[in-house]
Amino acid sequence: MTSLDDQSRVPPPAFPAPPPVKGSFGARIRNYFLTGLILTGPLFITAYLTWSFITWVDDLVRPFIPPVYRPETYLPGPIPGTGLVIAFLALTLLGFLTANLVGRTLVEMGEKILGRMPIVRPLYKTMKQIFETLFSKSGSSFRTAALVEFPAPGMWSLVFLSQPPSAEIATRLPQSEHVSAFLPCTPNPTTGFFFYVPRKDIIELDISVESAMTLVMSAGMVQPQADAQKKLASMAATARAAQSAKMKTIAK
Repeated sequence: MTSLDDQSRVPPPAFPAPPPVKGSFGARIRNYFLTGLILTGPLFITAYLTWSFITWVDDLVRPFIPPVYRPETYLPGPIPGTGLVIAFLALTLLGFLTANLVGRTLVEMGEKILGRMPIVRPLYKTMKQIFETLFSKSGSSFRTAALVEFPAPGMWSLVFLSQPPSAEIATRLPQSEHVSAFLPCTPNPTTGFFFYVPRKDIIELDISVESAMTLVMSAGMVQPQADAQKKLASMAATARAAQSAKMKTIAK
């Protein structure tokens, strides 16, 4: 038999775990909802944007197609994407026709006419240069991402490098090699700041332009891959060391 003292030293029996609180069910529902949203959200937005673009091109091209050639004339309804296919074929045929001597002559005549219009001339030349730069195989626009110390010392911003400045601008810049840099705004990368920066003051990144653009649009929430992050951190450390050495040299 055990004494009262021995019974007092016996650990109390283990009680069953308390039932889950009512909030746990709501937390599970919330997690399930967010999981479904993450799975379907990108698909829905991608499909919506694609469908909107297709219908926009269809509505833009349909007025130029005679009613007798429209699919909805013989079918219960229009076929989505018909205008997109027609636009693709028309642009391809136009490029083929302008590749010969007659086509080039007509294009030159049209450009001369536009060149004499005071308001249309600068707009057309600017748009032509932008399109030639973007879609040229030899163009170098926005093919490199880099870091620039902006807007204050110790703060680094992501920029996209384009072509170097022309000879007329380069002769008026300080005596060092400069590059054209575009600093996009977050989350709308179509707006931002354009400036010329010395090449020695930039740090080129070993990441694709698509990854850099995703980084800008997500405001840093979607980071590059792990290897790219390590390279980015090492480059930032190198930049800080170079800046520190520069400050010490100035102090001396």
